[in-house]
Amino acid sequence: MGVRGLQGFVGSTCPHVCTVVNLKDLAAQHRSRHPACTPTVVVDAMCCLRYWYTPESWVCGGQWREYFSALRDFVKTFSAVGIRLVFFFDGTVEQGKRDEWVRRRLKNNKEISRIFHHIKSHRQQPARNMFFIPSGLAVFTRFALKTLGQETFCSLREADYEVASYGLQHDCLGILGEDTDYLIYDTCPYFSISELCLESLDTVMLCREKLCESLDLHLADLPLLACLLGNDIIPEGMFESFRYKCLSSYTSVKENFDKKGNVILAVSDHISKVRRLHQGEKKLEDILPLGPNKALFYKGVASYLLPGQKSPWFFLKPKGITALDKQVITMSSDPESKQDVPKCTDPESQQDVSMCTDPESRQEVPMCTDPESKQEVPVYIDPESRQEVPVCTDPESRQEVPVCTDPESRQEVPMCTDPEFRQEVPVCTDPESKQEVPMCTNPESKQEVPLYADPVSKQEVSMCAYPEIQQKLPIATDSEFKLEASIYTHPEIEQEDPMNMGPEIKQEVTMVSDTEILEVARTHHVQAESYLVYSIMSSGEIECSNTLEDELDQALPSQAFIYRPIRQRVYSLLLGGCKDGISSCPAVKEWFVYPGNPLRHPDLVRPLPMTVPGGMPSLKLLWLNQEPEVQARRMDALLACFNLSSSREELQALESPFAALCCLLIYLFVQVDTLCLEDLHAFIAQALCLPGKSTAQLVNLQPDYVNSRAVQLGSLLVRGLTMLVLVNSACGCPWNTSEFMPWNVFDGKLFHQKYLQSEKGYSVEALLEQNRSRLTKFHNLKAVVCKACVKENRRIVARAHWGTHHAGRWGRQGSSSYRMDSGYSRSGQGQPWRDQGPGHRPYEHDQWRRY
Repeated sequence: MGVRGLQGFVGSTCPHVCTVVNLKDLAAQHRSRHPACTPTVVVDAMCCLRYWYTPESWVCGGQWREYFSALRDFVKTFSAVGIRLVFFFDGTVEQGKRDEWVRRRLKNNKEISRIFHHIKSHRQQPARNMFFIPSGLAVFTRFALKTLGQETFCSLREADYEVASYGLQHDCLGILGEDTDYLIYDTCPYFSISELCLESLDTVMLCREKLCESLDLHLADLPLLACLLGNDIIPEGMFESFRYKCLSSYTSVKENFDKKGNVILAVSDHISKVRRLHQGEKKLEDILPLGPNKALFYKGVASYLLPGQKSPWFFLKPKGITALDKQVITMSSDPESKQDVPKCTDPESQQDVSMCTDPESRQEVPMCTDPESKQEVPVYIDPESRQEVPVCTDPESRQEVPVCTDPESRQEVPMCTDPEFRQEVPVCTDPESKQEVPMCTNPESKQEVPLYADPVSKQEVSMCAYPEIQQKLPIATDSEFKLEASIYTHPEIEQEDPMNMGPEIKQEVTMVSDTEILEVARTHHVQAESYLVYSIMSSGEIECSNTLEDELDQALPSQAFIYRPIRQRVYSLLLGGCKDGISSCPAVKEWFVYPGNPLRHPDLVRPLPMTVPGGMPSLKLLWLNQEPEVQARRMDALLACFNLSSSREELQALESPFAALCCLLIYLFVQVDTLCLEDLHAFIAQALCLPGKSTAQLVNLQPDYVNSRAVQLGSLLVRGLTMLVLVNSACGCPWNTSEFMPWNVFDGKLFHQKYLQSEKGYSVEALLEQNRSRLTKFHNLKAVVCKACVKENRRIVARAHWGTHHAGRWGRQGSSSYRMDSGYSRSGQGQPWRDQGPGHRPYEHDQWRRY
């Protein structure tokens, strides 16, 4: 995470960059300087998860009651000294960082394999050096912090950018996290969560100004250094040869420093020399070996520029925009460089014209001054009018093309020649095909809009977008998977992020057309009140990280497959259903980690039609209508997502929080044939015993040993609780979220203890710790689950009654030990994933082989 090698370099080579500070004292100083402002620390929550999770046990599914207590103590400590906390969570994985995300997930798979090998070899949890955070920790931490009354946000882009932006714009006391990117951003001070002593509030502040002094760099040079060293956008190997050359020519190699330390010093020395010699005179690509990686490198540098900041390394950029991941960043030159530029005399006007060197042709090109930006840009002489016309470089053809000024935006737009009328017309870049598209003027709005070729008439057609009428764009074809998906564009969505951070979003391409409902989903996402809903509706792309699953276990399928039918029904609800059949529905890209998945591409998963009593409700009805009778419609939609409409009466009769838990257990036991009666007893018994346990009792609880199957079942249930969050969010929250928060319904060690006891044949009374009041509830909950399963031709039997067909997932001939919905009915004969149609894309590797 962050800049490669920088953390170790700071610790070993530049220890003076790290200063021990006391946050209580800093807060007092801040209040004296700003009496009307509360000292605020903005927290990168994703960096803090492993430091917040202090319970000793972590393999059994999570000690959620202990974890919630630790979070409460954390918040109380800061509140006691008058420090306000603002928490940010990652809300998306940006496309530029997808490769890094995949790399880390595959690395985690290897760690999980070692964890299960240790558990099966020693029947105990590995040491803390093999620690792996429990499944769903990030999702439930958001809700825990909101329950504790904390300001909690979910990012619309990479969280570290929004954290740095918030810290800068709100003059925060500092950033609390563990990411060397915060040494690169020019923002408020950076405090280390790993060095925080909660009792005294002492921690380490990493000072970027002192880092610059050590490296003889300016703050504006740090993004350049980060990209040359490698970060989450720029692969470490991209400039490996360049770093080696810097090291070879570096004359001040320190023998007592390690190689990485000397590399950072050498690259910094090179940047310092280049800045003194060439900054403001040459483009980055002329002084650095960017090659074909130029665009990615510029993107990497720009990713560190917070709102209102500029980089002096962007040389002579005309006033305009550079699109980065559908976002817009304004580039400009360093106003302080004041470098002289060669000039020549224009033979027509007899006036001096500035010259610049074309990097492709190595020829000098005349320059003119843009009256809007006051910057010089290349020009060419129009042979017809003999007038100077500004030009820009086409990134695809590497040829310079003329530009014109858009009267509305005051920005320059490339021109192309219309073959029909021999006239030059402005063009824009199609974000899907990356090709330039001619523009025409909308007669109603007087705005220029793209032209698209009609496949029937072969004529160019204007795609005019009116604010009041959202028109559907032509079907976009995914070049990777050859699947068509309907997409919508909202040109009028130009609102800034809730905290006014990040570059302005000029155009948002989404999976749905209703801007009102999309804005509601966006608000719920930013306020950390939903899970995955906005990602499904906006980008149509979601991800799920690693789960503690044993790839060698032939009996239990991965949670990614078990809960996929739920997600498919949610897609149908959020994306407008499948009125013309499954093949017409847009596919959602799922980046879900499971054993055997190389993550080269996402799984393309189409929605499943579902039957909701009274018909499929609209999202406006579910989300915006406050009439009391709508609550019943929300519950109908939720149960339909689990395909449990027939069990509504029994589930509604259950007291809180057991209705949600039983809903999940019914779904699990219908889907997975290898779950037995002993498993059901363990799940119900731990849920009934949990309310009577204090946090201290749960801390002292010690199962006899650790069972690898129980480890998987614990993680499987917690992943199911995250699916309840998704479905409840999508359906307008018919249930209070507290009903399926894990600290109210699940404890890893307690479940593990009940599982081992049930496996040994303990009586129900013993499982319930001889508590008679729990016995009635136990039989009631068990009856609801078993009755619902019988409706689906699924009898839950004890392990002693299992036949040979339960030995593995594919042991049964007539059906699978995992049942895949057809989407239209729930017959007892489940449909194995090997045969499923919608949503399946074959891999080179047989991803189903483990079953």
